[in-house]
Amino acid sequence: MKKRELQTPAILVDLDILDYNIKRVQSLCNSHGKQLWPMVKTHKSTEIVKLQEDAGSTGFLCGTLDECEGICKLGVKTIMYAYPVANQANLQRVVELAQKCHFIARIDSYPGAQMLNHAAEAAGVKVNYTIIIDCGLHRFGIAPDQAEVFADSLKEFNALLFKGISTHPGHVYSAAKPEDIPYYVDQERTSLKKAADALRAAGYSPELITSGSTPTFFGAVSAETINVFHPGNYVFNDCIQMSTNTAGESECALSVLTTVISHPSENLFICDAGAKCLGLDQGAHGNTALKGFGFVKGHPELTVCSLSEEVSKFQAEGSTTLKVGDMVEIIPNHACSTANLTSYLIGCRGDSAEKLIKVDMRGNATMKNFV
Repeated sequence: MKKRELQTPAILVDLDILDYNIKRVQSLCNSHGKQLWPMVKTHKSTEIVKLQEDAGSTGFLCGTLDECEGICKLGVKTIMYAYPVANQANLQRVVELAQKCHFIARIDSYPGAQMLNHAAEAAGVKVNYTIIIDCGLHRFGIAPDQAEVFADSLKEFNALLFKGISTHPGHVYSAAKPEDIPYYVDQERTSLKKAADALRAAGYSPELITSGSTPTFFGAVSAETINVFHPGNYVFNDCIQMSTNTAGESECALSVLTTVISHPSENLFICDAGAKCLGLDQGAHGNTALKGFGFVKGHPELTVCSLSEEVSKFQAEGSTTLKVGDMVEIIPNHACSTANLTSYLIGCRGDSAEKLIKVDMRGNATMKNFV
């Protein structure tokens, strides 16, 4: 089937670009002697997990327990969960995962550690963990100079096994230009080194020192301290990555196919893909480099200026060849949000649509305790 024969809106993935992106980042990790544990939340697809694993990924980072359970069923052995857990039902899910795979939790508070230890003791299992280090995002984490003190406070918890430290330089997404990126890379590298050095001096042996974001990956992959990287967005890339030259248009694998359905005034066009396809993301941490809600491929004169739930508006600056009935592709600002808004992606090569890729780990798929 040709792309032009598809119903719209449709969320497409260029299979050649996807393959290139996966192999490129894996190759960089291999050449620097690092492990790649990609963040699954970008695509939430067991099929893409298999592609990453086949390329050489030795573990995965998950943004939801649904993702953890989904890839555990797939047979993935090493799974890290990105966020602390404090809900009783979720603590039970963590304990069950620890019985099925090499599972690593992340901890940044004494009460959270206490709750996890209690759940693990009750089940008679040990749970691996890393301490979250705050490298500047100020969302989760312990200050680097407090890592030793915090680690000492957790020694009493016999059901928890210290494995190392983790961070996420997510504040890099506020960068407005390529020249801003090295600042965030430096924070990522120096924060983890400071914490790791202090822990080693105190007698700890951090086996895992993990970090990652797509924009900082290329500058941080050579860091001696970090041995595991967790980029996620790199498999697709998007307008946010384009805004800092982390990726070019030719490296953006995911797009939204849409049809122009109205031309109400001279410079205004309306298409049939809205917020439920593109998302409303214009930068989670205040990115000012983004213009509109996506990039219309082949039409630099167009701005996706407004989104309703099911339609969007294009504003033309100067002349355009666009007309009602035309089909165009939009690279979204944030590919992770777009992938989470559909149950399947359409895998394409060139102008041909070849296959469906299920997005099979989104939503609250597991509700074991609901009656």
